[in-house]
Amino acid sequence: MAYGHKTEHRLRVRTQVVLHAARGRSNARITRETGLHLDTVRRWRGRFAETGLPGLKDRQCCGRPAPFTPLQATEVKALACRLPAKSGAPLSRWSCPEVAREAAEQGIAPFVSASTVRRWLAQDALKPWQHRSWIFITDPNFRTKAARVLDLYARTWQDERLGDDEYVISADEKTSIQTRCRCHPTLAPGKARAMRVNHTARRDAYAPSPPSERAPRPSPQRPHDPRRTRHRQARRRSRRSEDRRVPR
Repeated sequence: MAYGHKTEHRLRVRTQVVLHAARGRSNARITRETGLHLDTVRRWRGRFAETGLPGLKDRQCCGRPAPFTPLQATEVKALACRLPAKSGAPLSRWSCPEVAREAAEQGIAPFVSASTVRRWLAQDALKPWQHRSWIFITDPNFRTKAARVLDLYARTWQDERLGDDEYVISADEKTSIQTRCRCHPTLAPGKARAMRVNHTARRDAYAPSPPSERAPRPSPQRPHDPRRTRHRQARRRSRRSEDRRVPR
């Protein structure tokens, strides 16, 4: 160990102290020859005399005490696995800074940084800031209706291929902007599972006001142009004559 090429420098110095002591030299002489402090020579000679070669290695240090207990880390993880609405936070999903702020407000820890929360959540693969959409299918005829739509995407109608001069017209009601309530609650995130949000809404969540209370909508006044009407009728007649089959 004292002359090995792969020996660490600190071990080499300590073993040289032991070899000098084995030759019967005093601590003062070893200090002059190695350039070490007298207390350092005395310490390594004493450790070697007590435990031998294992005594030349560094002892295990306890280090700095942990600033957070395992209970505090578990409570922060449990907070991240709950929906923000249950904690009274006006959020749709948690983020690491928001979890750290909420943990301090609830008294779980006096102060915890967002990086510490991120490290705790990464241990259990928790990602409360992610969500996955899911829908409960309640229509018993969903398979039949979906098959018809998928066939039209593949340009097939009643097991027959559509021709080049045949078209598929998709007509639906205009987008509703009224407030709707979701039929199913949002599921909180868990271990290696993102938060699941259901987008199925009830249509009767918005009650429109009576017709008598509504303000009359002014109808736009547009001058009548007979040429525009004739062009529109001509386009309709030409389209009907060209399209033989129009699935809806």
